[in-house]
Amino acid sequence: MFLAPVSAKAQQNCGPRDQVTKKLTEAYGERLTAGGLQKLRGQQSVMELWTSDETGSYTILITRPNGLSCIVAVGTDFFQVATPEQPAGSPL
Repeated sequence: MFLAPVSAKAQQNCGPRDQVTKKLTEAYGERLTAGGLQKLRGQQSVMELWTSDETGSYTILITRPNGLSCIVAVGTDFFQVATPEQPAGSPL
């Protein structure tokens, strides 16, 4: 089996939401950019996209109703697309 290398950022991928978001803000300069509700197997969670305009990094965070947040994806070179029909920040 092939395992891709995991960044240090993703190794400690779950914790209380306030601690996880504090780390994203302070250590990576990311801010909440977008989010929405996710329903899976009858349970709801909140999906958030955190990004940094300065570094281009991004993090996808899932928070469960019990307040536990998990980082499910991280990356670089984030870009945002806005069209005249769908301005940035408006619901889909």
